[in-house]
This record gives sequence, structure tokens and C-alpha cells, in this order.
Amino acid sequence: MVEDGMKAQVLAAALPHVPFDGWSERTLTAAVADAGVPAALARSLFPRGGVDLALAYHAEGDAGMAARLARMDLTALRFRDRIALAVRTRLDLADRELVRRGTTLFSLPHHAADGARAIWGTADAIWTALGDTSRDLNWYTKRATLSGVYGATVLYWLGDESPDHQATWDFLDRRIDQVTQFEKLKASFRENPLGKAWMSGPGKILESIRAPRLRDDLPGRHRD
Repeated sequence: MVEDGMKAQVLAAALPHVPFDGWSERTLTAAVADAGVPAALARSLFPRGGVDLALAYHAEGDAGMAARLARMDLTALRFRDRIALAVRTRLDLADRELVRRGTTLFSLPHHAADGARAIWGTADAIWTALGDTSRDLNWYTKRATLSGVYGATVLYWLGDESPDHQATWDFLDRRIDQVTQFEKLKASFRENPLGKAWMSGPGKILESIRAPRLRDDLPGRHRD
């Protein structure tokens, strides 16, 4: 779409300005001038200014990660190693100063929800790229736990000065191991008599939880 191309054009023009002016209105104004895009069009593409620029940069990184993972053969890897590779791939595609500026922006109370949604989106992109087919409560728990792992790893990575960010990858491995242990405990609970009794009683309501489904009958949506 033409608008997608314009959006990418403005975003690309904005990146050199972010280290100096952050994800801000000033950056957007400079990007519009550099890209030669009509100001009214740019405003329609980024109605909230800098925060929408930052979210577009984050989404671009998620898309790049998914594309790179799709070209990899991951069959020989344990699943926990696939998750680690996906997180590493995502961070390899990111510019640390641009992410630092984004972290500062999303730490502001009025943008915290945007930041949380962006991290959730990354977790969803990773699970989707790795072929997750869950549609029940596990859909939520997988993304919630990975959001925590990814968010903590990003913060560690921002301050990591070790060669090739090895300290970050070690930190990531430890966090994934903790999540793996938690998943084992959940499985053990479901299999023991107390867990089975709870799941057939009060916990039975959890069986009704389903992953969100994007409707395909809305105006403007294309169906094959």
C-alpha cells in the first residue's frame, strides 16, 4: 500500500534524529522535512507524533525478526533454545540507542500501556513465528511469561558492555530456565490428585478461556 511505503519512508528519515531528539514531535517534524512527505499525510500516519514513531519502529523490528526466523531451520533445536534464538534475533535487529530512547518514552505513565502492548506484541510475534497453535489459556500464559522474559532481557541488554553481549545471553538463558521450571511445576500440578480435583471443580471455568480471534468480516478486510 502507498501509505505503508510513506510510513516506512518517514520512519527511516526519523531514525538519525532519534539519538539527539528522542521519539518526539521535533523528530517527526525533521523526518517529514527530510522525507519530503506532506505534513498532513505524516500527521495522519503518526497522529500521536513521537510515540507512534516509536511504536512503528518496534513493529518493524518484530516483522524483521519473524521474517528472519522464517528463513531458519530450527528443527534441530530444543524448544527453549528456539525461544532464546528468537529473542536474540529480535535484539540483533535493534539499535540500542533507539531502544534506550524508546524505553525512556514508555516509562512515562501516560505511555506505559503502549510500551506494555509493544512487548506483548513481540512475545506474540515470537510464539507465532515458532508455530504456537494454542488457543486456550495457554495462549495467554505463554505470551505473559515471555513478555516478562523479553522485557527484563531488554533492560539488561541496555546496560550490558560485555563482549558480544554475552552477559545478556547468559541472563536470557537463566530467565528461560526459570520459566521452563515454572511450566514443569504447572504440568506436575495438573497431573497430581489435588490438581486434577481443582481442574475438574473451580478450575474448570478456565477451559472456557479462548485466544482472541480477529474477525474477518469487518469493512476493509480482505478475505481469500
